[in-house]
Amino acid sequence: MEIYKENPEMVRGLFSDIAGRYQVVNHLLSGGLDFYWRAIAVRLIRSWNPSSVLDVATGTGDLAMAIRKACPNARVIGADFCLPMLEVAKKNGLPELVVADGMNLPFADQNFDVVTAAFGLRNMASWEKGLSEMARILKPGGHLLILDFSLPTLPVIRPLYRFYLHHILPHMAGLVTGRKDAYEYLGVSIEQFPSGSKMTALIESCGFRGVKAYPLTLGTVSIYTAIKSGDH
Repeated sequence: MEIYKENPEMVRGLFSDIAGRYQVVNHLLSGGLDFYWRAIAVRLIRSWNPSSVLDVATGTGDLAMAIRKACPNARVIGADFCLPMLEVAKKNGLPELVVADGMNLPFADQNFDVVTAAFGLRNMASWEKGLSEMARILKPGGHLLILDFSLPTLPVIRPLYRFYLHHILPHMAGLVTGRKDAYEYLGVSIEQFPSGSKMTALIESCGFRGVKAYPLTLGTVSIYTAIKSGDH
């Protein structure tokens, strides 16, 4: 399964095939908790009072739409390298969309107040390149927000979560999408993705300061926030 992360075309193909049912499956598999996770993220973003926001790996635009609603005076752009996902986002009412690779964003330096990525950084071939690109396009003092899956730290919860991740979730999602392999990839990608102090250290190394981690839902999901360093 590591081949998917190393082969962006395979990742794009997976998400293209499930784009039409992506939102429904997310709501189903999270038990609706994805609405709660986005609400927490949006509350943080609104407190920064941004005038411009780029949502990287926007997918079907769920987070970008929530930001637009909470920050009506902000310009919100969604970017993703998967066109079928963006077509769903457009149908959902997200007006500004750009087909773009998160590791090579078509925006000028120091262009946005806030950059976000919800469940997207994990799928990039290089997390460092993705984070460095986000730092590049942020204005000095701009804010970063990453929302993604993580592994619970509680020893009782972690094995139960892993069992769900690898043995239940792929079968459930496969019945709805017809792509069980896409959700087998999800479990592997979550296992490989850094979380907690490893993620905060990674973010800091890519041009950010003041990195904070907010574990949610027993640590199965985490929000990370940071500020662009003055020397980047």
